[in-house]
Amino acid sequence: MLFLTRIILIFSILTFFSEFSLAGSLPDTFSISITVMNNQEQPLQSAVVTLYQANDHAIVKTELTDTRGIAFLTRLLAGQYYCEVSFIGHITDTTPVFTVGGDSSSQFKIRLHPQTDNLQEIVVRATKPFVQFEKGKVIVNPDASPSNAGTSLMELLEKMPGVTIDQNGTISLKAKSNVLIMVDGKPTYLSGTDLANLLSSMSSSQVDQVELITNPPARYDASGNAGVINIKTKRNRQRGFNGNFNISYGQGRYPKTNNSFSFNYRDRKFNTWLNYSVNYNEYYNDLYALRTYYNDAGKPIAKLDQPTYFGGHLLNNTVRTGVDFFASTKTTLSLIMMGTWTARKSENKALASWLGEGDRIDSSLTTTSTSDYKLKNGGLTLSFRHNFSAKQELSVDLDGLTYDIRNNQTFVNTYITSGGRNDASLGDIPSTLKILTGKTDYSHQLNSGAKVEAGIKISHIETDNKAIYQYNDGSGWQPDFGKTNQFLYTENIQALYASIDNRWKKFSFQAGLRYENTGYDAHQLGNPLRKDSSFSRQYDGLFPSGNLTWQSDSMNSFTITAGRRIDRPAFQRLNPFVFIINKYTYETGNPYFKPQYSWNLELSHQFKNALTTTLSYSIIKDYFSQLFLTDSSGILYYSQGNVGKVHIAGLSVSASLKLFSWWSLSGQALLNYKHLNGYVWNDFQSDIWQFNISANNQFVIGENYTAELSGFFTGPARNDLQESLLPTGQLNIGVARTVLKKKGTLKLSIRDLLHTQTMSGNTTFQHAHEYFMIRRDSRVITLAFSYRFGKPLKAVKRGNGAEDEMQRANQ
Repeated sequence: MLFLTRIILIFSILTFFSEFSLAGSLPDTFSISITVMNNQEQPLQSAVVTLYQANDHAIVKTELTDTRGIAFLTRLLAGQYYCEVSFIGHITDTTPVFTVGGDSSSQFKIRLHPQTDNLQEIVVRATKPFVQFEKGKVIVNPDASPSNAGTSLMELLEKMPGVTIDQNGTISLKAKSNVLIMVDGKPTYLSGTDLANLLSSMSSSQVDQVELITNPPARYDASGNAGVINIKTKRNRQRGFNGNFNISYGQGRYPKTNNSFSFNYRDRKFNTWLNYSVNYNEYYNDLYALRTYYNDAGKPIAKLDQPTYFGGHLLNNTVRTGVDFFASTKTTLSLIMMGTWTARKSENKALASWLGEGDRIDSSLTTTSTSDYKLKNGGLTLSFRHNFSAKQELSVDLDGLTYDIRNNQTFVNTYITSGGRNDASLGDIPSTLKILTGKTDYSHQLNSGAKVEAGIKISHIETDNKAIYQYNDGSGWQPDFGKTNQFLYTENIQALYASIDNRWKKFSFQAGLRYENTGYDAHQLGNPLRKDSSFSRQYDGLFPSGNLTWQSDSMNSFTITAGRRIDRPAFQRLNPFVFIINKYTYETGNPYFKPQYSWNLELSHQFKNALTTTLSYSIIKDYFSQLFLTDSSGILYYSQGNVGKVHIAGLSVSASLKLFSWWSLSGQALLNYKHLNGYVWNDFQSDIWQFNISANNQFVIGENYTAELSGFFTGPARNDLQESLLPTGQLNIGVARTVLKKKGTLKLSIRDLLHTQTMSGNTTFQHAHEYFMIRRDSRVITLAFSYRFGKPLKAVKRGNGAEDEMQRANQ
């Protein structure tokens, strides 16, 4: 009954906004079409049409042509514009300036000529900028940066404007952690170490674009208080047989290689495509930690000195393949299959020394450990798209996703003093994750110009996590029931949303409301030392979102954005298990972990689509934070929980500038003030100013060369109540050259040129303090080569369902 009441409430609000838009909107927007043909009067599908304002050359929007060679540019204000049109293998051309509005023509045609050997004097550069700023999101084009060659997805993300990654692999966006990571619009459903391992093992060469969305609209899941990072993989829809491959070799202290291959074949009724990547990476992490213990009077009584070396290698295979069936001009059916196999093996050595007065060594032990981590992932997606008309669309998506993760660990401790005895532990930690989701989305362009969207989503998640430990103290192997456990978890989420998007004179707005209902059941199985335990929880919430934009003139616009979001604890974090990190550090779950809720508000000014200034404020309740607790034996227990409330105020300035014809600059500077107020073993308060700056310089050198100088710097930061991070940064350089009639590209880059990307900081816990520093194999020189091939089919004048796909690709 409560769920039905929520549904009625949302659709009542939707009806109100729809009637408001019909009554109050004026027909002051216009639509035009651009038809792109080749020199034989054949339509060119997937040509890029970019619309500019004539007075200041600001980009208004970009669209792709459909199978008829037509690009539709809608909801335009009256004024003067021109279009730049580009297509692979053809000379980029520009239309004359034209007028939109009144009795002016709404249909335009342009003819592109093919590149030939006798046109060497014409230089074609239809490249995308590294960063594009659109209303509500930042779009990053990885291929525009030569220094991205040979990198992983995780290494790609850390170079994004406003994105920071800490020593645990936690991703933050504009100083806020708990970002919803999506791949092709679908959540990964992983978190923590498993998410970091997945992103570190995947190649950035498979990425087409990355969208950074700090205040997502209602059609997105409400998860992620910092917003959404949507990783869009490459997928060619050009007709005929087309493909490309990328190979790279990188050398840091150890070798690395990232390689990928993709192709598609498309005719009138079918589009078949496949992307495959294989990556091999040898790595190291040098960790140093110094833990100081204090008595109740605050006097140091002992120190634990812990240098640790982690070394290993990683092998990853990822495949994504699918087929699109264009049943008619209005209906498309799609099947997508995906799989990932990752193997990571490491051998680690650590020395732990207890220090007394004068830093004299009282006792020491060495620990040798191994980890054999394997991740298998499989997924299946069925999609249905139907256009009732040019203004109405219905889509249905069914998804199945599985993860099979296994980690085998060994720890052998040798005591250098105190008799020299040994002890050892074995851990077998398998886990499975199964996800089933179904969603339906409907959109309707009203006659008034308003666009109404509504949808429903249902997801079912099951996890089975085991931890089987054995212990050997010299008398033989025996079960360690104090750490062994099995945790079963089932979660169901039902969601419903509605939104409206409209324009009135110089104002445009988007308003949406999303309802989500969550219920879960958790069961920890018992063993001879521990009884069974179980717990359940059910909660729901409304999550409004929206924005209002005032276009004050052709060069300036002001936007206010607001939204409420939620973060649910990761499944594994609810499991009250114990996971061994080393002899004196354990990780444990928290069954009392609750969701955190946030309100986010932004006020931004945009000048000519080139400079954006944003003021932001967020308040987060029941804030997620790492917790560090110690027992009487000096063992540190690391967990997560809700600690209180956080206020974050921020100022950011983002720019995408063409300083000269040969020099483009994109960058972002971010300043945040963060106030944390919470309780662990006593009341905690923390205030910190955080600063992050990133910049990417792109240079065009002659006809065939491009170069890059980029980097980032992050000042002191704090994501957790008990832990602060020290400054870090990175400088990258790269150069690229086109070869083989511009079908191939050679890239040479050096990442972290000065080897300054260290992770260091300080952790405070009851009666102790710890300083840590981590240095990775981050300085890498990489040589990469990419080549595109294929033979496009001649376009035909008859349209088919592909035009729907092309339009959706730009939504």
